[in-house]
Amino acid sequence: QVQLVESGGGSVQAGGSLRLSCAASGYTYILGWFRQAPGKEREGVASIYTGSGNTVYANSVKGRFTISRDNAKNTVELQMNSLKPDDTAVYYCAADMRTYTGYDRLLSRRYNYWGQGTQVTVSS
Repeated sequence: QVQLVESGGGSVQAGGSLRLSCAASGYTYILGWFRQAPGKEREGVASIYTGSGNTVYANSVKGRFTISRDNAKNTVELQMNSLKPDDTAVYYCAADMRTYTGYDRLLSRRYNYWGQGTQVTVSS
């Protein structure tokens, strides 16, 4: 099955930037980034189709975050700019090879494979 290995998490002050990477082994049709803060439900951040490059974003990160896929490295990236304390969470990359499931791209149930998560901490 698909394995996902994440990197790039860390601590940054508000207004700063971080870039997360997730290396995928095996074929994926769709890739996504999710996050979960303590005491909160996991939420979808961004999603990208590997073939077309079409992307969607949560309203809370639109204009600040950019999801992209590096075909040469078989990785998915999340560039995070203008970070806010509310962005503090464990970030997970997710992948799936199914072309249709009936689930929205920013729902956890859309994805079968998950990375281990990486901590992002934004201080005020």
